[in-house]
Amino acid sequence: MPIRPTPSHRLLLRLLVAAQVLYVLGVAGAGYATTAYGRHIWLATAPVDLHALQYESFVCLRYLAAEAPLAAWRGPTPPQRRQAVYVLLTTTLGPDSLATVAGVYTQEQKPGPGQAILRGWITEVYNRSLGLRYNLERYYVPGDSPLRLGKTSPAVRVQVSIAPWGQARIEQVKLLPATIAR
Repeated sequence: MPIRPTPSHRLLLRLLVAAQVLYVLGVAGAGYATTAYGRHIWLATAPVDLHALQYESFVCLRYLAAEAPLAAWRGPTPPQRRQAVYVLLTTTLGPDSLATVAGVYTQEQKPGPGQAILRGWITEVYNRSLGLRYNLERYYVPGDSPLRLGKTSPAVRVQVSIAPWGQARIEQVKLLPATIAR
């Protein structure tokens, strides 16, 4: 015997659909706003392991800025694993210049010209360096990307947009020329 939806069920279903549409629009709007109003920086990565592309559509990016010298630490107490941090990145002049770590802070800093703040957390504390993670390490590789054609493990440069409210997203990934790659 089929169950007839009552008016309250129909209203509930419409509210659920409206909530899902609002959520999708919010995510899309946040992504658009991050790209439109954010600071754009380039980050270099270590060579990317392309073997994962045989089994999935994602690669793991290991940024050179994921390791900072312990001298860059600017906190009042010694750094701890899993501690949330704000990483001050500086770029030299030029549209494709790569960002480097200038400081790691426990409090949000106001970036100056040519600087950006990227939120992250400490993954490891070594004797002379810090391991950092930015939640930008997993990248979906589209089907027409040059990364899918590569047989070797290239270094890439990643353009990241950082919104004033701290949200960051990967805009594009480019293969790094062999002369610049480490």
